[in-house]
Amino acid sequence: MPIYEYYCNDCKRRVSLLWQSFADAASRDPVCPRCHGTNLRRLISKVAVLRSEESRLDNLSDPSSLGGLDEDDPKSMARFMRKMANETGEDLGPEFNEVIGRLEAGEDPESIEKSMPDLGGDDAGGESGDDFGVM
Repeated sequence: MPIYEYYCNDCKRRVSLLWQSFADAASRDPVCPRCHGTNLRRLISKVAVLRSEESRLDNLSDPSSLGGLDEDDPKSMARFMRKMANETGEDLGPEFNEVIGRLEAGEDPESIEKSMPDLGGDDAGGESGDDFGVM
């Protein structure tokens, strides 16, 4: 059962459609599950590679993953943190994204820490804004 992503030109949203078969997807016109519009453009979807937790942890513990890390350069730290976050495969929440963005802008880590006293709290996570329709 294939899942295809589309952009609805009517309601300006990205939607995912679950088709019963590849033949069904090829022979029927997609319909937006939000506005029921038919003016959809198919998108290229992200590809997910499934890896075991052990494989991800091995990759994190590899000393070569520290190559190019300059702890005195906020942008270098941001790249490293983003890479490590991608290896975990989990959404680390809006605070993490804010810290990364500020590091990428060149802000000093100590000033970020001072301006975010609750950094590292339990409120990590988010919800996807993607709609999911079944065709």
